[in-house]
Amino acid sequence: MKIIDAHIHFSNVKSFHHTAAEISKVDYSYDGYISEYKNANVVLSIAMGLTETDKMGFPDHEAVTPMGLDLGDALPEQIVYCAGINPFDLDEAALGRLEQELQHPRVVGIKIYLGYYPFYAYDEVYEPVYKLAEKYGVPVVFHTGDTYSERGLLKYSHPLAIDEVAVKHRNVQFMMAHFGDPWTITGAEIIYKNSNVYADLSGIIVGTEEELKKRSEGRFLDHLRHALVFADSYDKLLFGTDWPLAPVGPYIQFIKDLIPEEYHKDVFYNTAVKLFPKIKPFLKE
Repeated sequence: MKIIDAHIHFSNVKSFHHTAAEISKVDYSYDGYISEYKNANVVLSIAMGLTETDKMGFPDHEAVTPMGLDLGDALPEQIVYCAGINPFDLDEAALGRLEQELQHPRVVGIKIYLGYYPFYAYDEVYEPVYKLAEKYGVPVVFHTGDTYSERGLLKYSHPLAIDEVAVKHRNVQFMMAHFGDPWTITGAEIIYKNSNVYADLSGIIVGTEEELKKRSEGRFLDHLRHALVFADSYDKLLFGTDWPLAPVGPYIQFIKDLIPEEYHKDVFYNTAVKLFPKIKPFLKE
């Protein structure tokens, strides 16, 4: 089965390097990506544009919109990406840069970091971004749920706010990263109710293969299993790892165990092709 990883990182962010070295034990580098993804039969990855300056570290108020990928000098040919948005840098010049970026073949979407930046999804600051998403036919990805930084503010990353945006912008497709975890029942209702909202299953567990197996046992994932059944919307879910937060192969097995087998092709491949139409030229038949 061919697999698309709809949520990875390929940015020189300190917290990613620390997590890879100390927690997930993955090789967070160009060579590490090539080796790990080849072994896992992942044919394409969608990276989330993200940068930080030396002054703050992510969430960085001084990062320039659009945020891109800067892990190394070379970008693996199997990676496309979503241009990252810093709402503190969304003046006319920044919007001009974003529009130019959206014309690049490898830019297949837009990423908004709710919670990391203190703005709700429906804040007026993002309205020009949604207009550009509609103009260029690309989806908007929202970070939702827990933040990977103590400086994040959780009230802004709660998935309920996305309902208002989805209703207002019916011609724009949206994806909730992390399914709103731990507010997965709310996330389930949002994708069930709104035809233009999807969710990825990335970043649910951070750590090694052993940690994935440990957390899959017992009641730790009861809230997620409940939400998946409640939504009954497997055609609205996408596979993602949040690499380097977890190793790819074991995370694939982790998601396979959560999703009924008859929906695997949709979750691991078909829905990503549907939601991100610009990726089609990068897929080899």
